[in-house]
Amino acid sequence: MTIFAPLKPIHEMTLPQILTPSIEKAVKVLFDVTIDKVEFQTTRKEFEGDITMVIFPLLKVVKSNPVELGNKIGNFLVENLAEVSRFNVVSGFLNIVISDDYYLDFFGEIKDDVKFGFVTPSPEDKAVMVEYSSPNTNKPLHLGHVRNNLLGYAVAEIIKASGKKVYKTQIINDRGIHICKSMLAWQKFGNGQTPESTGLKGDKLVGNYYVAFDKAYKEEIAQLMSAGKTEEEAKKQAPIILEAQEMLLKWEAGDDAVITLWKTMNQWVYDGFATTYKNLGVNFDCFYYESNTYLLGKDVVQIGLDRGVFEKDPDGSVWIDLTDEGLDRKIVLRSDGTAVYMTQDIGTAIQRVKDYPDVGGMVYTVGNEQDYHFKVLFLILKKLGFDWSKNLFHLSYGMVDLPSGKMKSREGTVVDADDLMQEMADTAQKIAEDLGKLDTYSADEKAKLYNTIGLGALKYYILKVDPKKRILFNPEESVDFAGNTGPFIQYTYARIQSIIRKANFDFSNKSNMTQLHEKEKELVKQLELFPEVIQNAAQHHSPALLANFTYDLVREYNSFYQAVPILGEEDLEKKKFRVQLSKKVAEVIASSFKLLGINVPDRM
Repeated sequence: MTIFAPLKPIHEMTLPQILTPSIEKAVKVLFDVTIDKVEFQTTRKEFEGDITMVIFPLLKVVKSNPVELGNKIGNFLVENLAEVSRFNVVSGFLNIVISDDYYLDFFGEIKDDVKFGFVTPSPEDKAVMVEYSSPNTNKPLHLGHVRNNLLGYAVAEIIKASGKKVYKTQIINDRGIHICKSMLAWQKFGNGQTPESTGLKGDKLVGNYYVAFDKAYKEEIAQLMSAGKTEEEAKKQAPIILEAQEMLLKWEAGDDAVITLWKTMNQWVYDGFATTYKNLGVNFDCFYYESNTYLLGKDVVQIGLDRGVFEKDPDGSVWIDLTDEGLDRKIVLRSDGTAVYMTQDIGTAIQRVKDYPDVGGMVYTVGNEQDYHFKVLFLILKKLGFDWSKNLFHLSYGMVDLPSGKMKSREGTVVDADDLMQEMADTAQKIAEDLGKLDTYSADEKAKLYNTIGLGALKYYILKVDPKKRILFNPEESVDFAGNTGPFIQYTYARIQSIIRKANFDFSNKSNMTQLHEKEKELVKQLELFPEVIQNAAQHHSPALLANFTYDLVREYNSFYQAVPILGEEDLEKKKFRVQLSKKVAEVIASSFKLLGINVPDRM
């Protein structure tokens, strides 16, 4: 068996990758046993060591007690592997101390590597398409959309950093009864209002008419009920809902006047959305519109029937039976030949791969109320035989609540995304002014900084939580300058920039350090995790892993900052190393935050 394959550059190899061949060799030499797996874990804080090997699994194949086994492997590593300086054995755990030389060499390798942690995509690899946002065109974006956008954007950037080509997309729900309601209300009550004439963003204006429709609809229902109709009858017979339904039929028939109004009002909304996306710091590579995709998928139904994947009922409707998979029967085509949402989603997925032939997987950022829908969708695509169907993922996320209670949209009390971003900047201003840190700033600098801090606070607060969990979003708490918050991390970054500005000597060359202070070592160990964290976050579609890594790095840095002098250090080599180390920590903070869509200020 070959133990030592040609080594990659050291910083591309993790400690387990470096140690495993030597441990396998130790067990082979000492006990004449071949093992196929070595288990590691983080060394517990109360013991000396940088990485711990778990001995217990070996006892199945090596007849020995854990302490004796640990000591023998430990001694073999010290004698045969330069990276291991000493060890200790605690019951069934071998705590391995890695040499300072290893960490100093590692740091030397990454010190000037601006792409540290990032993997360049290989041209032959398949791309991933990430869908997020996907709003309706009848109202502005709200707090739920904010979580959706932040998650989708961050996951796309993290997957890109892990070495994949990525396309960001959204499907815009620009058709159906909801947009007809806004259009009809505008016709009835709008008096020709436009975004220009009112000074309102287009999405706000159209959203106001959606609320106006609802108000008029409720009044008509109340009138009909007072005339003796049941609530159910009134809801169906209210003149305004009948008009909206008629408008929808006209749209589907291609009526010129309706189509013109629809295009005009939708454009208002798109212009409004574009401003929100820009302020939120998210972007897209391509757009899909339901008005173009709602007929997609109908031709696939025939293919599914021919292959026996779908079945036709006596009334002509087409279904898929998923009861064997623990799900139910699902309709894919109504008896009148019209498609359902599921049909459209099947067609859109297929269309995307036609449009972007290098796509080999997709991520759908959609709330957890759609969990069942995506289970069914992915299963249908698999049964239809598409090879990319095994790489589909539903990035399911929980709702965002505010301390004041759940958001509602039809009543017009929705937490608007633009208002929320403004509120965050205002909150940042209030807290920063109370701390009195910005006396030397111009008004423009202050406004920019409040925005950076406020948005950073909002994004970090939402992204540090596992996507699946529900969030109670507290604006005040998120802008705190201490604890696990965006501003705390931004503040540490700004503090390091201040150190770099004050460093009035050349620290570009490698220092001649031979020994590390324990705080320096801990910091380098934390930096070493960064490439792996990016890979894990990409694999699990979880920006939270990256956010919390950054917080741990910052905590470690602040502990180092308190424990050792940096610019006050008299030994030039140590001083040089500490400034370099600080600079690298700042670069990793900035890289990590950039993937999360968060900016870092140079001064704060």
